[in-house]
Amino acid sequence: MAKKKKIPAIVKQIQKQPVNEVNYATQKSISYSQLSMYTNCPRKWSLQYKDGHYTSEASIHMTFGTALHETLQHYITTIYEISGAEADRIDLEAYFEERFRETYLKDYKSNKKVHFSDPVQMKEFFEDGLEIIKVVKKNRGGHFGKRGWYLVGCEVPIILTPLPQFNNVLYKGYLDVVLYHEPTNSFKILDIKTSTKGWSDYEKKDETKQFQLILYKYFFAKQFGVEIDKIDIEFFIVKRKLWENSPYPLSRIQEFTPASGKVKVNKAVNAVTSFIEGVFNTNGSYKDITHEPNPSLNGCKFCPFKENKELCSKGLI
Repeated sequence: MAKKKKIPAIVKQIQKQPVNEVNYATQKSISYSQLSMYTNCPRKWSLQYKDGHYTSEASIHMTFGTALHETLQHYITTIYEISGAEADRIDLEAYFEERFRETYLKDYKSNKKVHFSDPVQMKEFFEDGLEIIKVVKKNRGGHFGKRGWYLVGCEVPIILTPLPQFNNVLYKGYLDVVLYHEPTNSFKILDIKTSTKGWSDYEKKDETKQFQLILYKYFFAKQFGVEIDKIDIEFFIVKRKLWENSPYPLSRIQEFTPASGKVKVNKAVNAVTSFIEGVFNTNGSYKDITHEPNPSLNGCKFCPFKENKELCSKGLI
């Protein structure tokens, strides 16, 4: 039996560090999804989070994404905590099938026991997941090398106060995968994204999308006392489908590392600051103001309030 590697002190320290809890009786929590929603349409954010018209529409895409996330995280955890060989011995296909079924059942119940998919569609998504798993396993060494690398954790919580003067407003997020590279004393934060055909150049250039990982980098450094320049970030994008008739070979895995230097970090932090200052009083209560809509064809098309003109009459759909 191979000798188990000694876990570096900094990894142990992070794993054992107590994490703040949000006291929802007196505090508010914000997240990247809230920031993104507010940036795209302040009115939609207000309706969902401030005014209590919260909606959560179940979808096969969300169910698939959750199940595949958990499957890949299980695989990655086994790679680093036991061995790559042991990870490859897992019946990952059966594990994914179980997670897919259980996640759908949970989402079905939370959707007032209304089905949001059918057997044909579920079979298609399941088979897409198997193709992704096959490619990840085949390229394990290239994406998840072990030499000098240690797993800090999956779903690593980030909960802290972004602005001291708003001490009842906490930023809350969970990092999909955090790795530590001992030879360079550096970290890598991976965010797993499921996508139909991958990210286009337009999506890669979307600064609001980039802010998610840039903020995770900034807050991870702040929460755990790590040098921010010692943290790398990467979107690990897995594709359900490949473009047909492509003139060159395509992979189901797309890795994208957004720029995250000082300028980009400042932009992301300023976006959070503007969001907090725009919607909260310093005691954490919501400001008594009306947040105006920012109508757009794409935004309004998928807005859960598009049919309710009493809540928003300025939609474009």
